[in-house]
Amino acid sequence: QVQLVESGGGLVRPGGSLRLSCAASGRTFSDYTMGWFRQAPGKEREFVAAAAVSWWSGTSTFVADSVKGRFTISRDNAKNTVHLQMNNLKPEDTAVYYCAADRRYGDYANPGYAYWGQGTQVTVSS
Repeated sequence: QVQLVESGGGLVRPGGSLRLSCAASGRTFSDYTMGWFRQAPGKEREFVAAAAVSWWSGTSTFVADSVKGRFTISRDNAKNTVHLQMNNLKPEDTAVYYCAADRRYGDYANPGYAYWGQGTQVTVSS
């Protein structure tokens, strides 16, 4: 069982930055791919980024094209945390952001992750 708790959401003006954090419980954090998804009102849940760990390549990160160059995912396996640094935020980034965990390597955009946090609201507005 893995429990995930997100933090760091809030209201920010266009062009601003936020850093989301996700704290995970459990003893084998490094065994899990950590993902960030978002869901805006009336829209489907959308993949944002993922960070996976493998013995052959270490940590690999993947970011959706819609946020590439603005968002960065990172993980700290010693602290069981994953972060999403969001820069140059736009109104269309407004959504509830969810942290997710799953034992997978590949198919990161598939929302079938085993564990989910409760979500944190990000609102980008002037």
